[in-house]
Amino acid sequence: MIRRTRRGGRHRDGQPPTTVYRRLWDGPARSDAETLDRSTPGWSVFYSLSRRRFYAIAAWPAPEPLIVFDVGTEGLQDQMRQAEATLTWRSLPEQARRSPPPVPRGEMTR
Repeated sequence: MIRRTRRGGRHRDGQPPTTVYRRLWDGPARSDAETLDRSTPGWSVFYSLSRRRFYAIAAWPAPEPLIVFDVGTEGLQDQMRQAEATLTWRSLPEQARRSPPPVPRGEMTR
C-alpha cells in the first residue's frame, strides 16, 4: 500500500494551496443589529440572514417568551418599546389597568 503525505491547504498533490474568498452577507444590517444590541440592555438583538429581519428577545424574566421582529431597526425599536409598555401595564393592579395602556413616544392618539 502506498501512502501519500498530504499537506494542509492542497486539494491534490502537486497543486498550489487554494484560498477561498469569505463573503460577508448583509454586513451593514448585521452591524446595525450589533449596535442596537449594545445600546439596549435587557434585550438581545440579532439579524436573521435567512429571513432578512431584525429580532429582539427579552433578556429579563417574563411570564412568557417575548420576541419581536421587524424589517428595520427603527420599527424594531418601536416594537420593543411597545412590548415593554404592554408588559408593564399588564403587571399593574386591576384598578390601575382600567385606563388604557400608555402610548409609546412619537405616536399620537385620536
